[in-house]
Order: sequence, then C-alpha cells, then structure tokens
Amino acid sequence: MKIAGAPISWGVCEVPGWGYQLEPDQVLAEMTELGLTATEFGPQGWLPEAPADRAAALKPYGLAAVGAFVPVLLHDPEHDPLPAVDAELDSFEAAGGDVLVLAAASGLDGYDERPELDDAQWATVFRNLDRLTALAASRGIRASLHPHVGTMVETRDDVLRVLEGSSIALTLDTGHLLIGGTDPAALVDDWAARVNHVHAKDVRADLAAKVRAGELTYTEAVREGIYVPLGEGDVDLPRIVSALGAAGFDGWYVLEQDTILDGAPAGEGPKVDVRTSKAYLESLA
Repeated sequence: MKIAGAPISWGVCEVPGWGYQLEPDQVLAEMTELGLTATEFGPQGWLPEAPADRAAALKPYGLAAVGAFVPVLLHDPEHDPLPAVDAELDSFEAAGGDVLVLAAASGLDGYDERPELDDAQWATVFRNLDRLTALAASRGIRASLHPHVGTMVETRDDVLRVLEGSSIALTLDTGHLLIGGTDPAALVDDWAARVNHVHAKDVRADLAAKVRAGELTYTEAVREGIYVPLGEGDVDLPRIVSALGAAGFDGWYVLEQDTILDGAPAGEGPKVDVRTSKAYLESLA
C-alpha cells in the first residue's frame, strides 16, 4: 500500500479565507516525522511555482511528489483549460509527480454553491476531460477526475455521467463522494477498474446529510468536524480497500482530512489525526 500525505490535512487550501495557512516547511517536516514518504503538492502557489524550485522545496524532506489537485473550468466552451494545465505539468516533470487530479471547477469561489449545467455544457466537460487525459498521457502523467462538493461533479448522477460520458479515470475521494450522495464502497464494486487514485477520508454521515439538505454549507460542516480520522466515521474503508486490492489497484492512498485552522496550532495540532489515520490505513493493508 502506497500512502501519501496532503497539505489540506494541515488546513492548507486554495479557497480564499479558508483559515490559517501553515508554511510549507512546517507541514513537510511533520509529514516526514510521521513516516510519510510522499505528498501531493497542495494548492497552486503554496509551493514555489517554478518547476525546479518546487522540486527543490521537497528535496530536504525526502518526500516524493505524488501530483496535485488542480481545479479547472471545464464547462465553458469559450475557455480552453489546456494551456494552464500544460504549464502545471511542467512542475510534475521536474518534481516527479505522476497523477494529475482534476476537479471540475464551478467558476465561483469556494465550494458552497455551484451552477447547473445543460446538455451542451456537459458535452464540453466530457470533451475537455478527454483532451486533458490525452495531454497528461503525452507527458507520462495519469489524469484523474476528482468528484468534489461544490464542483460540477458532486452528486451520484454527476459521477455516473462522467464515468459513462468520458474516458478519464477516477479519484476515489471517499469523503466527498459520501457527502455528495454516493456510497464510495458501492461505487468501487461497480467501477473499481476506473479508479487510479484514492483520497482516503472518513466523514460523519449525520453532518453529510445536513450538507445535502442545505442545512449546512460545506465550509460550515468542515468547521463542525464533518471529517474525522480514518476509522472513526461512516465510510466503509475496509470494504473499499479490500475491493480495490482485489481489482489490482496499485495507485496512491492519499491521507486527507479537510481541516480549517483558526490560528497556529498548539501542541501537535493536525499531526495527531494524520498519525491516527495512517495507522488505521496501514492496519487494513
């Protein structure tokens, strides 16, 4: 089992005003202290943007690069997402990342609302996903689509529409899927062959239901603790890991527990939950 870290577990997020943002040196050092050997890059601009500088930022910590979560506008026929993604892939080549984790950005700030797409816009999404998959493959990178609350691929219907309408592989984010109304374990039963990357999360189903019902925004739910260490929530991770193993999955399990910090953490801070999640995931292996 290949286990990696992600800066969002330390509260590092691309959303404006999300919360206190820790510096890379602290987060990367704590990943190493926990025995992690790889990480996703985090939001654009958190690590240096120049490819060689980004690679150099990871080197002192002995961390390999997994890739990056890249929100991209896919549904606007007047917008071509390829140039920006191609530039991002330069950093992948320099630092060694091999998974381009795409999210279908809404075009709005944050993840608390999104527009509805018509059939023509969905066709544009599918076309762009296939183009980006081909672009990544031409550079030796595996593209993957990340269903995510507040993006254009959030609900179970959205996820199935993408799987049936495009060729892109899937990032199985076990938390965002459940919050959006998809049972991630059931999805793996039917679509394990399309999964090439995992964001391992655990969530409270009671708060997820409130997000779906509109009683809480996504951001409010994160503040209230919708994400919990692996094994302490309502995601059936043993079933998921078993099914993926049976299907021959050989990609990364990235530990992600979306967190909002109000200030510099006291004591060990987020590291405590990451340690718990890592131990639980290793127990499933």
